[in-house]
Amino acid sequence: MRRRGPCAELQPGEHLPRPAMDLRMLPLLWLCLLCSSCTGDISCRGCNSRTLSPQLPHNSRGGMDIPPMPTVISLHLRDHQRPSRGTTRETSSPGGSRRLQESRVRVRRDQAGPKGFSREIMMPSDPSQEDPLTSYPMEGQKTKRSDLKGSREEGRLSRARSEELRLSSSSFALTGDSAHNQAMVHWTGGANSSVILILTKLYDFNLGSVTESSLWRSTDYGTTYEKLNEKVGLKTVLSYLYVSPTNQKKIMLLSDPDVESSILISSDAGATYQKYRLNFYIQSLLFHPKQEDWVLAYSPDQKLYSSMDFGRRWHLVHERITPNRFYWSVMGLDKEPDIVHMEARIADGHAHYITCRIQECSETLKSGPFSRSIDTNSLVVQDEYVFIQATSGGRASYYVSYKREGFAQIKLPKYSLPKDMHIISTDEKQVFAAVQEWNQNETYNLYISDTRGVYFTLALENVKSSRGLEGNIVIDLYEVAGIKGVFLANKKVDERLKTYITYNKGRDWRLLQAPDTDLKGNPINCILPFCSLHFNLQMSENPYNSGSISSKVTAPWLIVASGNVGPELSSTDTNMYISSDGGNTWKHIFEEEYNVWYLDWGGALVAMKHTSLPVRHLWLSFDEGRTWNKYGFTSSPLFVDGALVEPGVENQIMTVFGHFSLLSEWQLVKVDYKSIFSRKCNENDFENWHLHNQRDFCVMGERKTYRKRRPGLKCLLGKDYLRTITEPCLCSHWDFECDYGYERQGKNQCIPAFWFNPSTISRDCSQGQSFLRSSGYRRIVSNNCTDGLREQYSAKPQQCLGKAPQGLQLSTSDGRLGVQFGQNVTFLVHLEEGDLQKINIQLDFGDGSAVSYANFSKIEDGIKHIYKNAGIYQVTAYAENNVGIDSTILYLHVTSPVEHVHLRVPFVAIKNKEANVSAVVWPSRSGTLTYFWWVGNNTKPLVTLDSSISLTFNEEGAITITVQVSSGSTLIQDTKEVAVHEYFQSQLLSFSPNLDYHNPDIPEWRQDISRLIKRALIQVTSIPEEHILVAMFPGLPTSAELFILPHKNVSERRKGNKADLEQIVETLFSALNQNLIMFDLKPGVEIFVYVTQLTLAPLVDNSASHSSSAMLMLLSVVFVGLAVFLIYKFKRKIPWINIYAQVQHDKEQEMIGSVSQTDNAPKISLSNFADPEELTDKELDTRVIGCISAIANSESTKEIPNCTSV
Repeated sequence: MRRRGPCAELQPGEHLPRPAMDLRMLPLLWLCLLCSSCTGDISCRGCNSRTLSPQLPHNSRGGMDIPPMPTVISLHLRDHQRPSRGTTRETSSPGGSRRLQESRVRVRRDQAGPKGFSREIMMPSDPSQEDPLTSYPMEGQKTKRSDLKGSREEGRLSRARSEELRLSSSSFALTGDSAHNQAMVHWTGGANSSVILILTKLYDFNLGSVTESSLWRSTDYGTTYEKLNEKVGLKTVLSYLYVSPTNQKKIMLLSDPDVESSILISSDAGATYQKYRLNFYIQSLLFHPKQEDWVLAYSPDQKLYSSMDFGRRWHLVHERITPNRFYWSVMGLDKEPDIVHMEARIADGHAHYITCRIQECSETLKSGPFSRSIDTNSLVVQDEYVFIQATSGGRASYYVSYKREGFAQIKLPKYSLPKDMHIISTDEKQVFAAVQEWNQNETYNLYISDTRGVYFTLALENVKSSRGLEGNIVIDLYEVAGIKGVFLANKKVDERLKTYITYNKGRDWRLLQAPDTDLKGNPINCILPFCSLHFNLQMSENPYNSGSISSKVTAPWLIVASGNVGPELSSTDTNMYISSDGGNTWKHIFEEEYNVWYLDWGGALVAMKHTSLPVRHLWLSFDEGRTWNKYGFTSSPLFVDGALVEPGVENQIMTVFGHFSLLSEWQLVKVDYKSIFSRKCNENDFENWHLHNQRDFCVMGERKTYRKRRPGLKCLLGKDYLRTITEPCLCSHWDFECDYGYERQGKNQCIPAFWFNPSTISRDCSQGQSFLRSSGYRRIVSNNCTDGLREQYSAKPQQCLGKAPQGLQLSTSDGRLGVQFGQNVTFLVHLEEGDLQKINIQLDFGDGSAVSYANFSKIEDGIKHIYKNAGIYQVTAYAENNVGIDSTILYLHVTSPVEHVHLRVPFVAIKNKEANVSAVVWPSRSGTLTYFWWVGNNTKPLVTLDSSISLTFNEEGAITITVQVSSGSTLIQDTKEVAVHEYFQSQLLSFSPNLDYHNPDIPEWRQDISRLIKRALIQVTSIPEEHILVAMFPGLPTSAELFILPHKNVSERRKGNKADLEQIVETLFSALNQNLIMFDLKPGVEIFVYVTQLTLAPLVDNSASHSSSAMLMLLSVVFVGLAVFLIYKFKRKIPWINIYAQVQHDKEQEMIGSVSQTDNAPKISLSNFADPEELTDKELDTRVIGCISAIANSESTKEIPNCTSV
């Protein structure tokens, strides 16, 4: 863990003296170079949100994102300032973390970075470690065990050697640059090039700019360097060094903008330069992935420029572009190679997704692939996918375009309700996403999609997340290089972090088995699942360190990681482990942190201790980490800042950066490993290794055999030595995952989730056609199994039957029900079920005009209309085919926007009896509010200034009530439905306590649970469904009310039907009291339904005459109601009455909560509404006899992040 030094108190703009000025200030300067928070202008990798991870040079934009301030690493760290092994970094959204994020730094992949990637290191300023270290053996000096200052394993591994082993090395000092505190190092010139460029500079923290610079060039792999200041201009101050990723002989240098704005270009690997003036400042660059001369430049004033000749001439592409939200075209997907994808900001705070060709990017030639506005900082173009986010009504929706086709809404499980979503990976025609759900704060759930990126299923729950130095999200997920489908993740289990591994892309996860013995050979007693091996899965902030975990495509069987053995991951107990069989078994190799690099295509491993002390030794292993030999690489101890291994993977050369003392010149130590290899490998030096998962050799549907060098041999590998043999396997259970809408039960069975209806026919299925009905399983993407269970688990074709349209929905494109006068309104029509190709759509705008369409294809982008007069319009949509018709109504207010209102209505009302209906507005507003009440099919509303009215229903049936509240330009609406009967009975229900944990407190969930309860009651009692109505209440604890309803049209047989109703009540109570009513919420979660121990509401009807028993019952009810009222008023502490009151307070019918999209969204507690004491005596009395009127809001303190009417 990084500890912050005294520079944490330093404010931006404070002066930092140079070492030559005051040696007493050197420790402070050194600490401040480490702290990214010292000043907002420090150019470090940790504090620059635009920095590109060197392990992922070619980003998702189809090019290489060159940051304005390339990677910075710190030098010569003291023990108390020692950094952690680093964290995965990701650009954070300026508007908050709730933005769709791209994935280029989300998953760690250890790939050899390009030789053209620039890196920057920071010079030390701490002189406290400058004392001569006489304890370190010098060249030619014999080493004794008592003289060693390394770790314990160094002494153990080298005690048998009396003579020190030496590597061939040479050192070069950058004379005259001792005052420079930053440097950028670059391999250039192409494959196997011997050219290295180094830019050193003095960054003034007080001025926030570069004041001096030097450019160095080596043509012999770093043996010697030439200073090029005269070639670029003695007065030119350089700030950044970039290399074209497609032609590494082309170099681009930027001058410091505070001195001059210019660019220097070289086409001969930095030997000569041409200088060009710029009329704008460059903040970041994006090179084209194929065209070496095409570059995009972003300026601080949000303007995007393009160059087709490698920076010699620039043209303005667009203004108001969101930072880091511009992308080059992807070859084979976009029509032209010069197309640019951009997120352009608009005046209302939103943005538009636009594309254009850079040479033809005028306003008339720009296209918008997505017709509506999107949220800022949400555009992600990655491989075959384009992702955007659009918020409507307080709830964010995510959309994806596959292969540049039309956008489809991303389908997560119904109740995931994401607060935050990040795209992790789009490899192998599949999307990995991290989703923080409504009930998560510190963890994320991993979801994996189908090929089109639309339907997502859960892969792993509660994966560790953390915040980077800039507030960016870090997900503990690591993808093993070279092995398809193998991931490691840190999962939070009972407040403990444990490391899990999967070999089939997240279908199955297991803990890691600890080694049998430790480094000293002592047995490790670690029994699963109580004890296992855990790893740090975070990337290194220093590109010259190997990181806490590493693997290579050239040696996929090798994984090196730092971690510990125990019940959970520890932040203090750090050891090094290696696996030589793809993660199945592990070996303990070091007791402290080491940097481990791969040489000669993984044929040799190099380890160097991760320490702030000077070193002169490193460790080599030729047998995949089984044994290690100690080698000296410099005659004097060196404060090591990092090592550059590119292109050492091919030519066995490694460059180590550092200083002999903290005030000395930059030292570049070239280490050549050729001398330790005796010969080139021949065919007899190789063996086969079979990829397996705990001895199961079928991984991702295939048997894969790798050809690798035999461990222990010191022979050089060839460039094409890595060969694999692949054979398909028969499909088995573990090759299939549960399809969308299904959940795993047991080990291999997939069953429908309680919210999913597997019989729903695709909306795109026309009569006479066929569609593929899911079996509940889908083969894991990129799994190559054949035959076996493939046919059994594959989707089966089914004929599309004619179906009447159902679920017709009408809304505006921005989700508002109020528009300004003369504004162009876009209506969106959505149909849940029905043949989209054979349904006639009609839309009546309510102002005397209407339109009609033959099918849905012509209205996918919405129907536009302009209202010429202010007022309230009833907009009606009709969907009709030869089977049936469906309609929906939207009430549109011109000149008024939309907010939120909660309508209180009884679930069930009595015919010809008054029922109270009221509206609660949030937030409360001063001044006069106008209420518009729409009842049933009335075309004219009842307008009042009061928030409540009394209604009398003259007919039985379901009556729809809509209230709209107007306050100036504000308009809000809510709709409820009331069941009207002549008489009914009701009873409160309660549930198993575990239901509260799964209660997101939103209307859709309550509707689905009500349906499950009703189904369970019908299955147990065989009572017709028309007699039962279940209404869930919002808030916690979860509760509901059961209504027992009579037959329809029973006026002539009232007495007989009342007796029947009493018998139904007895049957239901018998089943409930015997605990026979239960339902499965998900596999392994059973919910029991209980009767709340309260007196059943008596039979209620509207007859004029009453028998003596009925009169006695009525008097008893009045007496009980009066007693309850008095007890409530005087707050008597009677337990069962308290319980009753609490349940009653929870009876708020539809308080709809959705996940907040921003941290600063208002938080609503149900206690914000009317206090129960505000209920009138009439309401209390009416409630007791069963006619449920306005109920006080729940006293639960559960917060609803952002209320939305659904």
